[in-house]
Amino acid sequence: MSTIYLAGGCFWGVQKFFDQFDGVISTEVGYANGPDKAPSYQDVCNSSGHAETVKIDYDPAVISLTALLGYYFMVIDPLSVNKQGNDKGIQYRTGIYYTDESQLKEIEAVCREQEEKAGAKLAVEVGALQNFYSAEEYHQKYLEKNPGGYCHIPGAMFKLRK
Repeated sequence: MSTIYLAGGCFWGVQKFFDQFDGVISTEVGYANGPDKAPSYQDVCNSSGHAETVKIDYDPAVISLTALLGYYFMVIDPLSVNKQGNDKGIQYRTGIYYTDESQLKEIEAVCREQEEKAGAKLAVEVGALQNFYSAEEYHQKYLEKNPGGYCHIPGAMFKLRK
């Protein structure tokens, strides 16, 4: 099993999106790469510096990191700074955070390809995970519990694979 942390705007939709893919073992929403203090959702909404992030545990024998990142770039605007959809603020920044240094080469290759495709420098942070704090339970699988909840990701994107 491997793990990658992806910040892509509101974590509700990012979690639901990645839950659909074979090889994704589990997902957890939380707050990453902010100050070293465990924040509450209110802290994050008040610019604590953390990014809404999804921890993705996956089986690389079933789905590669390159494939996961390809899907990630399908549901974010990689040129937008601190904004995805209608959500604005530092907590909605985009980022790819790793805990295994061996993933960096693959991450950089995908980002280079996406940058060439976009014709501009990406606004996606790439770096080692500094910290990750699990979000409150009501945020976990939020769109499963609240199917009508707001999401910046179009509904059709939740039906790519099953």
